[in-house]
Amino acid sequence: MKTVQSMLAEADAAVPRISPDEARKLVGRADVLFLDVREPAEVATSGKVPGAVAVPRGLVEFRADSASPMHDKAFDKSKTVVAYCASGGRSALVGKTLKDMGYANVRNLGGFKGWVDAGGEVEKV
Repeated sequence: MKTVQSMLAEADAAVPRISPDEARKLVGRADVLFLDVREPAEVATSGKVPGAVAVPRGLVEFRADSASPMHDKAFDKSKTVVAYCASGGRSALVGKTLKDMGYANVRNLGGFKGWVDAGGEVEKV
């Protein structure tokens, strides 16, 4: 039986971490999708990485699957996906799921607070 810890370890092994400094160089690029997987209230309170698409973790599979009626055109398997959440756990799990769905280039930025603490820009929503 899997535990949260084993699932997170599996996700961390499959999805490389990216530092805020590395991520900052990718903001605004057409071939990169920043994905905020926090809940809408979290995003509304703190803002998000500029240009990030905010999709709560529970809806990511539906937005990412091109065959789904809920597909979001921002999801493109040719793009690099940089996922983040509040602390890095949800984004790690989402990253693993996206890799399982055929997204080859996925990174985990970790927590939004780390982005802000490193001087990352914030887009208010």
